[in-house]
Amino acid sequence: MQYTVALQDFPEIPADVRQQAERRYGKTLEKALGGADEVGIAYRAWTNAEDSSEDELSADDRTQALRWQKAAMKAQTEGFNGLGEAPEAYFEIKLVR
Repeated sequence: MQYTVALQDFPEIPADVRQQAERRYGKTLEKALGGADEVGIAYRAWTNAEDSSEDELSADDRTQALRWQKAAMKAQTEGFNGLGEAPEAYFEIKLVR
């Protein structure tokens, strides 16, 4: 599954530095989750979990959502590595259909 990564709300950053951070974020996600397809599966489970109560989720969705959270935390750390402080900044994921 294809997806895009976009660094949001990071002020005045050169385009090449932004792209490098986005690539680091995506590569770290893929490494932690086992590839691009797994990124999509885990991300969908996480977004589903956000919109549901715990008893509405399957065991697999809960597992995948937890995998996403752990991987996203690692990816965020790696993506922001060397960029400095920007408390409002975040990485946005969009699945490509």
